[in-house]
Amino acid sequence: MKAFLAAIAVVCVSMRLLAQEGAQAPEGKRPFMVSFNDLKWVELPERKGMQFAGLSGDPKTGAYTQIRKVPAGTDNPLHSHSSEITNVIISEVWYTGPNSTSAKDFGPGSVVTMPADWVHVSGCRPGSECVFYQQGKGKFDFKPTAAPGPGK
Repeated sequence: MKAFLAAIAVVCVSMRLLAQEGAQAPEGKRPFMVSFNDLKWVELPERKGMQFAGLSGDPKTGAYTQIRKVPAGTDNPLHSHSSEITNVIISEVWYTGPNSTSAKDFGPGSVVTMPADWVHVSGCRPGSECVFYQQGKGKFDFKPTAAPGPGK
């Protein structure tokens, strides 16, 4: 009888584990894994010197994810983007804010989510190139914005 109950317990545990495994990896789905050294880098047409490696989607047409490399000392003047963008800083110090005076520095592990049409400055502090993960909820664009005049 003990052997029978043990066999039932093994079958129940095995079925549960198989059910969990099926829930984690639906049939036909495979994990996406790529090392940093295997990324395919492309220059960002809107901002010379910056590079990106696409992970999913297409930043020219809609939602996307990518890894970005930005040269040290890069300063992006006031601008906005049409879609919400989230950056997760991987290395060095990226800065962003409503203007250069109030811009805040963000080091590795920092998360910055910018709403669509938020006017801001951004860039990579001098030292070494910045690397970050970027998720865009829509197509990527870079819309330069004139600085507000005095008293505005």
